[in-house]
Amino acid sequence: MAEFSAFGIAGARVDRIAEAAGCNKNLIYVYFDNKETLFVTVLRNNFERFYDKLPVVAEDLPSYAADLFDFAMANSDLMRLLAWANLERRASVHEERMASINHKLSILEKAEQAGAISGAFPAKALLTLILTIAAAWSEANPFGHLVPPAARDSHAILRQMVMSAIRLLIAAPATP
Repeated sequence: MAEFSAFGIAGARVDRIAEAAGCNKNLIYVYFDNKETLFVTVLRNNFERFYDKLPVVAEDLPSYAADLFDFAMANSDLMRLLAWANLERRASVHEERMASINHKLSILEKAEQAGAISGAFPAKALLTLILTIAAAWSEANPFGHLVPPAARDSHAILRQMVMSAIRLLIAAPATP
């Protein structure tokens, strides 16, 4: 996990993985065939930590986003691993991840249809915005970390900002 989250597939070195694991490099190839298969295995083993462990709660999307924020801040290794997976576009992993995403989308769509949340943003856009805002201050943010001075050393202030942003999103009026 550490090697792939730091370097992705192209930059990761099986000899460093073997050394860190305290095993023979050839043994890794016996079990995983190649570096890509090992990467996909590591990624799959960690999907649940991000995609399934934190279920969407349509009745309280600000708290859902705050939980995602807490998770992203506490799991920088996994956030970087997910960023590498997106950059390296692993189709077999993408399909598995989409099942979880589609489930979350159906929850949001039902909440919009029931009027529990504004229809200002289609479910796909809303989920993308929630995930992006929640991960904005994680190490995987490609734009850096523009932290307001008052929140520089305060996880709680950033968390409240995430929740406030989501409240605004779900309350936004639908445009024709």
